[in-house]
Amino acid sequence: MTAVSTSSIAIRSYGAHSTADCHRFAQIVLPLAGELSMDIAGRHSVIDRSIAAYVEAGSWHDQVSDVANRSLILDLFPSELDARLSDRLASRPFISMTPEAANLVAYMESVMNRGRLLPHRLKLWIPLLLDALLGEEPQLPSRLARLFAAVEADPSKEWTVEVMAERTGVSVSRLHAIFHESVGKSPRAWLTATRLNFVCHLLTVTDLPVAELAHRAGYSDQSALTRAMRKAMDLTPAAYRRQARAQA
Repeated sequence: MTAVSTSSIAIRSYGAHSTADCHRFAQIVLPLAGELSMDIAGRHSVIDRSIAAYVEAGSWHDQVSDVANRSLILDLFPSELDARLSDRLASRPFISMTPEAANLVAYMESVMNRGRLLPHRLKLWIPLLLDALLGEEPQLPSRLARLFAAVEADPSKEWTVEVMAERTGVSVSRLHAIFHESVGKSPRAWLTATRLNFVCHLLTVTDLPVAELAHRAGYSDQSALTRAMRKAMDLTPAAYRRQARAQA
């Protein structure tokens, strides 16, 4: 079976020697420090923190610099990039950074400097970045990513399916369809899994009482959290904490 290619991101630096290349995936070059002289399919510009570059899949490109430089390089495969967005980016490969895009780049730089980047965070970040670079109304993948980020940031909120649909800008029935297509779960099942992942993390790294964790994760009380964990994992919160610490 052929492996499925997925987006990836890295921090790279370039020197004064040509590194001309052509590959089957698109790239977004987001300078962090210094500047790069880039040529993309015959179009040339110098980019820095105020300008990003988009390299269409299959386009020859080159980047050189005589000064110290660092850039975030985002690789995007065609199956992960909406054709309409790809066409808009390819039509103007050198893009002025909006304040929103600059903030997202600064966030990702901070995450990567701290260590390993979890794949789900990159998946959430990409549609937000694309919307910010193009300066347009958020598209559905970005709206869904923002919902995911909002729930992860505040799982204690009363996240009913109706509230999640309103946050995403779709009907309840459409939200169910989107979730089944995107994550293979209903919105409620995804919410439960997200809350339990949050609880499991805190059980492992803190000594907070289970009742406090239940409150932080949006459960009515400790008993409700215990029932949810038993159903999903066949473990109580206390048993999970003991097991996680014994393995550590």
